[in-house]
Amino acid sequence: MKVCTDGVLLGAWANLEEVRSALDIGTGSGVIALMLAQRSAHIQHIVGVDIDEVSYLQARENAANCDWADRLTMVHSPVQYYAHSAPGSFDLIISNPPFFTGGTLSESQSKNDVRHTVKLPHGDLLRSVKKLIRPGGRFAVILPIMEGYRFIELAEQYGLYLIRRTQVYSRHGKPMERFLMEFSDHAIAQVEVGDLYIHEKEGDGFTEEYRKLTGDFYLNF
Repeated sequence: MKVCTDGVLLGAWANLEEVRSALDIGTGSGVIALMLAQRSAHIQHIVGVDIDEVSYLQARENAANCDWADRLTMVHSPVQYYAHSAPGSFDLIISNPPFFTGGTLSESQSKNDVRHTVKLPHGDLLRSVKKLIRPGGRFAVILPIMEGYRFIELAEQYGLYLIRRTQVYSRHGKPMERFLMEFSDHAIAQVEVGDLYIHEKEGDGFTEEYRKLTGDFYLNF
């Protein structure tokens, strides 16, 4: 799958405070893992894991040819298997996961793997995160609104609690499209909630807040 706005948003938005190790589940081309490496020299070990062999090979090539190759490792595996074999836990786990749970599957198996929850149900994702996250660590994810609400409820069943949420809009006057969400293993009294608008009210220009968040990763900003 090509680089998408969801992945760029998530990679730029994730809180990297006190993060020394990170795991990108469903790394695809490796873009989020590379973004984390670019954002913080303090992250000593970043692992990207993907079930799709073509994606894994692309991510491995991208990692090998970037400036942070010594801190990046790509793994070809379902995360359900990796969760049982990983050598350690992570301060931050991040994922732009599949979210389609119904409807007609695509003729492209690779698109089904990336977009549909057939091979990565959200329960499996959360179970794997719970195994792989260190005590006090954080889990960041992006999902459409309805799937996001369901994910928040499901996460609590695995002992993961929402602590921060940013509501993403394409522009003012349009409905919410995505939730950027951060979870922890301990609940807090007041969840931090914010809004993010991608485009200006008129035209296709980007808002200043979007430029500020993602500017380090676009050549034309």
